[in-house]
Amino acid sequence: MAEKVTRTARKGWTKRTPTSIDGYFAALPADKRAALERLRRAIHAAAPGVEECISYSLPAFRLNGKLVAGLGASASHCAYYPMSGSIVNTLASELRKYDTSKGTIRFQPDSPLPSSLVRKLVKARIAEHKG
Repeated sequence: MAEKVTRTARKGWTKRTPTSIDGYFAALPADKRAALERLRRAIHAAAPGVEECISYSLPAFRLNGKLVAGLGASASHCAYYPMSGSIVNTLASELRKYDTSKGTIRFQPDSPLPSSLVRKLVKARIAEHKG
């Protein structure tokens, strides 16, 4: 059975507000869904015990109640959100081949983030929480 999705006044490539990560993925084209499913598995592998949630209308992951990662798709790319303004800068040398901003790492579905890089991103965010 299809998941119920509520509509909002939000603009953008989708006007849907999913209630689960599976609901978010259901609306995506196959290439983006596959890339984000791979990213989802890498996040779970990097942080066993992570909980899935929706935050800011995007799939996100919490560990001990704190956000450690998010992901999403737009019409032109997929994105990883480190949920931190400093992680992209900290790992800048490893992210140089990706389009980045302070809190976003953008990539094409046919060129997803390597699992080893996702592990570093997640571990760096967890380390920030431990401070």
